[in-house]
Amino acid sequence: MFKKEEQEKNKMFVQSLSTLNKWFLLHSKNDTNDYDSLIVPLFHRMTNLEKLNLDIICYRRTFIDGNELKRNILNYMTRLKTFTFIICSHIDFYDRNNSVSNEDIQLTFQDFKDHQIISFVDYFPERKEAQCLTYSDPYRLIYYYSITNQFPGGSFKYVREISLIDEHEFFLRITQSFPLMEKLSIVNEKNSDQQHISIIEYPHLFSLNLKEGHPDYLEEFLLDTRSTLRMNVYLHSDYGPLKKVTDNFTRINCSKIKYQYCKSSRRLPKHFKDYFFQTCSFKF
Repeated sequence: MFKKEEQEKNKMFVQSLSTLNKWFLLHSKNDTNDYDSLIVPLFHRMTNLEKLNLDIICYRRTFIDGNELKRNILNYMTRLKTFTFIICSHIDFYDRNNSVSNEDIQLTFQDFKDHQIISFVDYFPERKEAQCLTYSDPYRLIYYYSITNQFPGGSFKYVREISLIDEHEFFLRITQSFPLMEKLSIVNEKNSDQQHISIIEYPHLFSLNLKEGHPDYLEEFLLDTRSTLRMNVYLHSDYGPLKKVTDNFTRINCSKIKYQYCKSSRRLPKHFKDYFFQTCSFKF
């Protein structure tokens, strides 16, 4: 009985969206596997929309390209006047010979006349995974995720939060393209072999997540010979790599860092606060 009532509520909710709303924003920073089973059926009912902003990260069998957007969005929303989006789609791949190129993706957007469409396709053989990032330009969101070495630069004055994956040799380009960056996450298990010509400044950065990055990135940001940070930067990192990289905290200037640790993790040693003067805990 309860399940049936919930289904009726969801049905009424979808009907109200499709008949009343003329503007709709779908935004999620969490990965989803439900693009085809939940999101597409919803859009098929929203025939009266005039403005749509779509912002998703999804896993599916094929990339979301221009043909997919025309087939399941534009062909149903005949009243749509404005369509802006950023879509990061991930797929599994095992045979690079059958891979889709960025040129292939761009060809599917030939009919999108209102906006320039930017796209990047990246393959990660060690993970047997590929991703395609597409978005309508100009870019107006406050975050930019899954940046790889293909990132061409540019100016993104609205962006405050970014994430990096793949090998990264472009910290200087990143700070130039995202001058107001406040949050940075690195998702990369490879080491950083970047040779610095000059110290890189991060004047607005206040949150640095290195939990999924190679330990070399701790050196990248925490040695004052490589980077200049503002005061009170929150650092999210495992304790073990942090201790090893900094030679038991003797090679580092930590006075600007607030170290975040998980409440369920091991207790920090007493001398830890001699180097990191501020610590705080969080829950997963």
